[in-house]
Amino acid sequence: MSYRDQKKYLEALKRFESKFDRKELEEYKMFVKRQKDDEDFDSISMTRLKEMHDKYIKPVDASKYDRFFKKKEN
Repeated sequence: MSYRDQKKYLEALKRFESKFDRKELEEYKMFVKRQKDDEDFDSISMTRLKEMHDKYIKPVDASKYDRFFKKKEN
């Protein structure tokens, strides 16, 4: 994984920092510290970061907004 991906995941998770449990918060702080030291994450750390990202950041279901953008039929 690249440094850019690490940064993207960490910035996205920053909003959810207050929702982390104790273990996740410790891991997140460790990830941020390693990011500041310009370290590349190993595969295990990157996998854990992705899991945290997937847990807290859910993609929006755009299909529920389709009714607002359909043309009215006469």
